[in-house]
Parts: sequence; structure tokens; C-alpha cells
Amino acid sequence: MDKLAGFSEIKILSRQYKDAKKSIVFTNGCFDIMHAGHVKYLTHAASLGDILILGLNSDSSVKKIKGEKRPVIGQDHRSIVVSALSCIDHVVVFDEPDPELLIEAICPDVLVKGADWPEDKIIGADFVKKNGGYIERVCLEPDISTTKIIERIGNLYYGKQ
Repeated sequence: MDKLAGFSEIKILSRQYKDAKKSIVFTNGCFDIMHAGHVKYLTHAASLGDILILGLNSDSSVKKIKGEKRPVIGQDHRSIVVSALSCIDHVVVFDEPDPELLIEAICPDVLVKGADWPEDKIIGADFVKKNGGYIERVCLEPDISTTKIIERIGNLYYGKQ
């Protein structure tokens, strides 16, 4: 099964899952330079329901959020990597700086974000709760992030040794 879905397709699939009484979990992010923290986060998200849909920020979206030097890995390659994870059922690449339209199209039962986000700042939280779902904030792995990996590579190869 090809896990990559477009906006229209994910709307249809989400309705089919709802009709089949499957619980849908949604999370989103850049997932630039995949690491163990990402895998643990996504595995936990998948454990909260039947279907995990990942909204993947497009390259232009990542640039708006993280700056001109990001992403390090392009969206085509990032989507291949996240699609290879068995815990993910569908990947939807989106161009907007936030996933609000995607969340409203999917209407997930569970919206997952990192615990570094206060619930009142999580895009789509009000919509999900209004529609009977809940928000799960997941503790992130300490001392690992794409930014820290980039810094470590820079220090190892270009910094003082």
C-alpha cells in the first residue's frame, strides 16, 4: 500500500475509517533528519488509536517555520523515510505553515503533539475537542533533536576540535 495520500484522498479515507469505527490519530511535523526521538514519538502516537496519519510539512512550509537553511532533507526523501515506518498508515504533505485545514479535513479522534507545546497553543486542539476527540502531549526525548544533530555535525567537521 502506498502510504502517501493527497488532501482529497485523505478526506475520503478518514470518512471510511470513521464509518468502520476506526479511531484516527493525527500528528504533524517536519521530521527532518529522522532520529530515535522521532521514532519513539511516532510509535507512541500510533499506540493511541487504530490509524496514524502524519501531516508532513512540505519544504516551503519548513522554510517558513525553521528558516532558509532548512529542511536539510527534501520532502520527497522525508516522505519516503516516514512512510517506511510500520507505525504510520498515511502521510500527507502539506504546504501551509500549520496543519489546521488538514486536521479539519481528517477530524481525528486524537491529536498528538510534543509536550513542549502548551495545549492552548496546539493548532486544531479546539476543533478536535469540539468534535469529541482529545489532545495527547508526548514527552520528547531529551538531548536529541534535528537542530542538535546539525550542530553536532557542524562542530565535528567545521568547529574547534
